[in-house]
Amino acid sequence: MPRASKGAARNKAKKRIFRQARGYYGARKNHYYLAKDAVRRAGVYAYQHRRMRKRDFRALWITRITAACRMRGTRYSQFISGLKMAGILLNRKMLSQIAIEDPKLFDQLVDTAVKVSKAEPAKVS
Repeated sequence: MPRASKGAARNKAKKRIFRQARGYYGARKNHYYLAKDAVRRAGVYAYQHRRMRKRDFRALWITRITAACRMRGTRYSQFISGLKMAGILLNRKMLSQIAIEDPKLFDQLVDTAVKVSKAEPAKVS
């Protein structure tokens, strides 16, 4: 009995790889072996960079908040600590937006954070 080749399944798999490799440069878009490798590597990079994007945005928000705090004469760490002690639960993304779009509200947040951090001594554990 002759060996059965994959037939339709192989063609379907190849079509899927070539569809994913559309737009790639050179042989990576039309040679199956190279396209398969390029698509796999692109998937790995996509996975990594979806996580890195979250880190990058958090770093950006922290940089913006730090700059806004320095303009108001306080430090980032003191500001965040004061907000936690005051029970103000705003994430860094929202604090960054407030610093840019509503400076008066950010001034009030800084004042509150500084008052609370000076009123309550730091707890050493």
